[in-house]
Amino acid sequence: MFIVGNYLLAVILCVVTMICWGSWGNTQKLAAKTWRYELFYWDYVIGIVLLSIIFGFTLGSIGEQGRGFIDDITQVNPKSFWSAFTGGIIFNASNILLSASISLAGMSVAFPVGVGLALVLGVFINYFGAPKGDPVILFLGVLLVVTAIIMNGIASSRMSKGTEEQKTRKKGIIIAIIAGFLMSFFYRFVASAMDLTNLENPTEGMLTPYGAFFIFSIGILASNFILNTLVMKKPFVGNPVNYSQYFKGNLKTHLVGVLGGVIWGVGTAFSYIAAGKAGAAISYGLGQGATLVAALWGVFIWKEFKNSSKATNKLLIWMFILFILGIISIIYAGQ
Repeated sequence: MFIVGNYLLAVILCVVTMICWGSWGNTQKLAAKTWRYELFYWDYVIGIVLLSIIFGFTLGSIGEQGRGFIDDITQVNPKSFWSAFTGGIIFNASNILLSASISLAGMSVAFPVGVGLALVLGVFINYFGAPKGDPVILFLGVLLVVTAIIMNGIASSRMSKGTEEQKTRKKGIIIAIIAGFLMSFFYRFVASAMDLTNLENPTEGMLTPYGAFFIFSIGILASNFILNTLVMKKPFVGNPVNYSQYFKGNLKTHLVGVLGGVIWGVGTAFSYIAAGKAGAAISYGLGQGATLVAALWGVFIWKEFKNSSKATNKLLIWMFILFILGIISIIYAGQ
């Protein structure tokens, strides 16, 4: 299987993760023109599962180091299997909520609040689960990100005061906070299923990143039949949707959702692959720099802060600056 050989390559993969995790939401925005996010989400999950299989039979099966994909998933012990599977369930619950938040508050609000919170809590959880990197610099980076999240929340609260739009945004922010809290836990479950200290000769019963990603994706798919079905019947906003509406969607609409899952899946696979060299806390923390990427998409492409005041624009500028400084600190912490 393919194994990362140095820290620089690990950082490059984490940057790709950041871009992918921060960009998949664009496919939801595109689909939203004709498609409810609850329906979009089914195609998104299918995209993740397909990508995990493709990576397993390609990068997970080449080379002489490590353990091949098929051998990996057939030798896994129950503890590692259920750890990765549970990670998928937790992620799915959080990401469904994040998708709801995107539909209510937009990418430039949902990601900085939800994913930013997940970054902060997740770095702590993953660091204390598997310490790696300079804790002072690492947590300084986290503090900068927290400050950026607060600025984003203030900027969002200044938009459309006293209107129905502001109420919708507020609901989206609350959902994003819940999503962020849940999302901070999923990575630790998946990391616990992998032997990140010795990918060249992984411990028997534990998983490589490729096997862990596949079982993680199965956890997402299995839980989606319960979680997303519930949201379809009891949506956060709008009327209930049903499966007959899903099957009436055209091929182009379905492919947009699958593309979203593939984009997110590439980022996730790279994050797991990089974790062996960078450590779970740094790999996760850098990936969740996706908040910055998504905010850029939301502000400059989707114009979610259009006609905002100069004071609000200054808050957004400082938000971007602090996010960048925080991400740089997280990278430096792993040197």
